[in-house]
Amino acid sequence: MTPDGWHLTQDVDDFLARAGDFLRSRPALHNTPLTDIEKLRTRGAAGHDGEAPVFGRLVSGGGVHAIFYLTPGGRLGLTPLSVQQTDALAAHLASRDHSPSNVIADQDTASAFADSWQRHTNAAPIPFWRTHLYRLGTLTPPQPCPEGRGRITGKQDREQVVRWCREFCVDVGEQPSIDLIDAGSWDDSRFGDRHFTFWETPDGTPVSMAAATSIVGGMVRVDPVYTPAHLRGRGYAGAVTVEASRAALAAGATDVVLFTDPGNPTSNALYQRIGYVRVADFAGYKFS
Repeated sequence: MTPDGWHLTQDVDDFLARAGDFLRSRPALHNTPLTDIEKLRTRGAAGHDGEAPVFGRLVSGGGVHAIFYLTPGGRLGLTPLSVQQTDALAAHLASRDHSPSNVIADQDTASAFADSWQRHTNAAPIPFWRTHLYRLGTLTPPQPCPEGRGRITGKQDREQVVRWCREFCVDVGEQPSIDLIDAGSWDDSRFGDRHFTFWETPDGTPVSMAAATSIVGGMVRVDPVYTPAHLRGRGYAGAVTVEASRAALAAGATDVVLFTDPGNPTSNALYQRIGYVRVADFAGYKFS
């Protein structure tokens, strides 16, 4: 039997063989690890400098109870951990000279790890991300629905998709994605593997956009949803989110999720009206 404690590997296939069932057991809560690790698996795990990611699973009583992954870029992703478990993990990573540049997890876990990492390394945590996680319950189209229709994008829409994704990044201050888009590295950005839907007016003019990940572990995440500023307030975002959500369900997704900005009551109310239910809060910290 595998001994209790953290078990680390740089072999993503071996890691998924041992921890995949655990990740798929709560696909909504584990949505970011599912998509991030799948991207590492399909695109090749090593970074441009040859550095490989590190994967860890917490074993207790012969079963997996939590996981982490540390990307070549220094992003540490965690599934929920207790305060004691986060402190043990921080000590374990520090002793092996694994140094995350940031951590993203559910709010309690991220906060606990940030505190522990500071105690073990003196690296000051700086909060940079707060979000609500919603899971789709019963999909409810908006009433009234704006005139027009949803449409899956094609190759002819790439220029507009790229432009709108960049505008979205400017709105939310997502500079790394802006840099990749401007450098012509669209496929390396977080949008490169998304599936996009437009909402069009009756004359065929696109007025809003929603993207979705591929199905991983039965889960699809809708991200991002974007409407140009001068077209907001007309119901387009709700309509296109419903279309993207409906497409995910039709493709076989059992869990459809999305993240929202806690500081935007309009979008939070919108997603609740169309059937999304808040299930958790997440946070991110950078380390000095």
